[in-house]
Amino acid sequence: MSSVNHHKVIIIGSGPAGFTAALYTGRANLNPIIFEGMQPGGQLTITTEVENYPGFENGIMGPELMDIMRKQAHRFGAKSIYKEVTEVDFSKRPFVIKTYDDVHTADAVIVSTGASARLLGIESENKFMGYGVSACATCDGFFFKDQKILVVGGGDTAMEEANFLTKFASEVTVVHRRDEFRASRIMLERAKKNPKIKFAMNKVIKEVLGKEENGRKTMTGVILEDTKDHSTQTLSSDGLFIAIGHKPNTELFKGILDMDETGYLKVKQGSTYTNIPGVFAAGDVADKTYRQAITAAGTGCMAAIDVERWLETLD
Repeated sequence: MSSVNHHKVIIIGSGPAGFTAALYTGRANLNPIIFEGMQPGGQLTITTEVENYPGFENGIMGPELMDIMRKQAHRFGAKSIYKEVTEVDFSKRPFVIKTYDDVHTADAVIVSTGASARLLGIESENKFMGYGVSACATCDGFFFKDQKILVVGGGDTAMEEANFLTKFASEVTVVHRRDEFRASRIMLERAKKNPKIKFAMNKVIKEVLGKEENGRKTMTGVILEDTKDHSTQTLSSDGLFIAIGHKPNTELFKGILDMDETGYLKVKQGSTYTNIPGVFAAGDVADKTYRQAITAAGTGCMAAIDVERWLETLD
């Protein structure tokens, strides 16, 4: 039999937004519960060095930063539950939050479920995922020592991953579907100056090639298609890293919370209020523009203050 646990505030998702919201609601004596979900600590746990988070002059490793934030929130009474939320009912109060084996209720909810890496959406990509294909350079780069690899994308993430991967790979080719990049000038210049990085412009990946021997799959290359004349070429490669952006983790809230066509949660301007009173959104789940650790933390703070004030109106 599932037990029902009631809380003043439940935070769905961790990362800078969730932990900052937990820190602030904890200090307001609201005893928040954080459901850390499938990726405790969020996207920063798959990032190596974070150089642009204020207060860390010499940079800090992503997982370490998240661990510090978590401990700071716990110090003020927040508790982490390392389970995935499977269902929510926001139609009545208290709100109902379900995991696979528990039922929790809350007076207020902060959604900080973040975003996940987008994939190419081709069948062969799934077939070789983990066997040469990856969406996380910092997780898997180590396995490609002295090998030739590809990075797909044209933004800051692609440039950052390409640069990082040159620590291991002998050669990194950035594949981009257009002839100009979205990446910031500093990131692009850094990539262009790196002697190990090459560029394949106006190209898309049509197919991931590989072989299967004795039940062991190995990626061997890709088929590239030119976006202008649609000609194709085969390029041998040991690895493929996908860095084409992110999609918000909002499946759980479809048909419940207002979201844009991409799935980002809509909030009232200048606040973290969603369309349901008592439900707030913070971090990358509602931010398609900035998507930085510091902006996520900022909206986590905003959500906590919004929650505190909203709960006071109920009293």
